Amino acid sequence: MRRFCTLLVALLAICVMGTVPILGRARLQERAPQRIISLVPALTEMLFAIGAGPQVVAVSSYDTFPPEVASRPKVGALLDPDVERIFSLTPDLVITYGSQSDLRRQLERAAIPMFDYRHAGLADVFTTLRALGRVTGHAGDAGRLATDIERRLDAVKTRTAGTTAPRTLLVFGREPGSLRNMYVSGGKGFLHDMLGIAGGANVFADVARESVQATTELILARAPDVIVEVREGPALGDADVRARIADWDRLAAMPAVKARRVHILSGTGLVVPGPRVAAAVERLAAVLHPARTP
Repeated sequence: MRRFCTLLVALLAICVMGTVPILGRARLQERAPQRIISLVPALTEMLFAIGAGPQVVAVSSYDTFPPEVASRPKVGALLDPDVERIFSLTPDLVITYGSQSDLRRQLERAAIPMFDYRHAGLADVFTTLRALGRVTGHAGDAGRLATDIERRLDAVKTRTAGTTAPRTLLVFGREPGSLRNMYVSGGKGFLHDMLGIAGGANVFADVARESVQATTELILARAPDVIVEVREGPALGDADVRARIADWDRLAAMPAVKARRVHILSGTGLVVPGPRVAAAVERLAAVLHPARTP
């Protein structure tokens, strides 16, 4: 149960952070920063993807990708940044969450530049990626990567065009072995946008929040035709996938369960608003519209 709560806090931090990306006090300087500390896993991935990995000297406690981050010191995360360790590493750029006001004040007093990050929808991935490229001296690589991701997402939209969007429940957190403490995508934000591009109609589209803590009674009332559950972490084996699908048999009257359209997607990068977003949308589209999958 403790592990579930820890993972859920991490997922909520990823999925429900603020409204827009902002640059804060990161400036274009004569020399690109060479000692970057990133407290935001999605932006850590971006840094490595655009060629700025060698400039990263430390990462957050939740960073697991790419594998190179294992060699970097860990300096806390959203709720528990290790300020003393951060300062000891003499960074020339720190990437922070917009909600880390105490840390930002301390960095300001020390005159350490910041890239102050908040995310909202899927479009902000491209805005942030290009801005990060400019700040770190990798504008060309960042622009090319953003364009490639946009191209792949456009290809998904083209493949699913003209199909009926199934009414879909997108679940990103629940208590293992039960349908309690369930968190699902609301009608705004990154996960909602992913679902729309993949060709699904969010059953909670009318709820203007990024996440909804949904009871089974509420889910039954929404009567989704498809349930897609995304599990961030190591890929599940077949037996674990079957067990998670079987949990939904308790709601046998629901259309998705009757039609056996309950899907478990596991692995890394599924709920991270970073460079792997196109692959995540492609996986969503494959279960929502299998006939349109290449």
